[in-house]
Amino acid sequence: MRSPSASPCSGRSPTPPSSSAAGSPSTGCPGATCTSSRPRSSSWRCLAYVVLAVRSPALRHIGVFVLAPVVLGMVAIGLFLYVEGGPLVAALRSSWLAIHVTAAIVGFGIFLVSGIASVLYLVRTKAEQKPAEERGTGFVARLPESSVLDRLAHRTAVFGFPIWTFAVIAGAIWAESAWGRFWGWDPKETWSFIAWVVYAAYLHARTTAGWRGRPAAWVNVVGLVVMVFNLTFVNLVSSGLHSYAGVE
Repeated sequence: MRSPSASPCSGRSPTPPSSSAAGSPSTGCPGATCTSSRPRSSSWRCLAYVVLAVRSPALRHIGVFVLAPVVLGMVAIGLFLYVEGGPLVAALRSSWLAIHVTAAIVGFGIFLVSGIASVLYLVRTKAEQKPAEERGTGFVARLPESSVLDRLAHRTAVFGFPIWTFAVIAGAIWAESAWGRFWGWDPKETWSFIAWVVYAAYLHARTTAGWRGRPAAWVNVVGLVVMVFNLTFVNLVSSGLHSYAGVE
């Protein structure tokens, strides 16, 4: 029977410490499978949206766009991705487990809200460029003003960026403690670093003349794509210490 409450890092045993495995990834769970972090990530995404909805009622119309991928993701996880949990090896039993994984999950959940806000901002600004009589009364007309969506995307990214930075640093510290190496360019940590660079570029673009508005929003959308790619393809397809290709 598959357990929905598997530990954050469970499943196959990691590669034994050796010269080739000395570099543990600095994001996710070094050398182990993390099959239950996705439901927790979904919970943080829901929480992030609820906080925004309470504080800013005008943003409640974006709820379906935030919660729809959460619901679909949880259904897919329940049907295809859960595996029976197993204990961690002694080298990975560390307090950094909860610290690193929690920070990564929270960061991803916040970035999801930011990325979706940028997508909606691009849709809204395109609609606002049309004459008033051609805008219609569909879901686009119900969206918050483009300035509100842009501000939401920026503020959530500002909030999530230091959390993601801390997650990467905490993973490196945990990897060094477990395997004797801070960084090993595992696919997961490589794409996590790429995501960090993209979001740093987005925050910089928001303060750079000529990049504000739609150009900066497109950078944020690229960041969302990188994060989703990192969570799905890198975890389930690529080979590395963060690979979960054995999930059935």
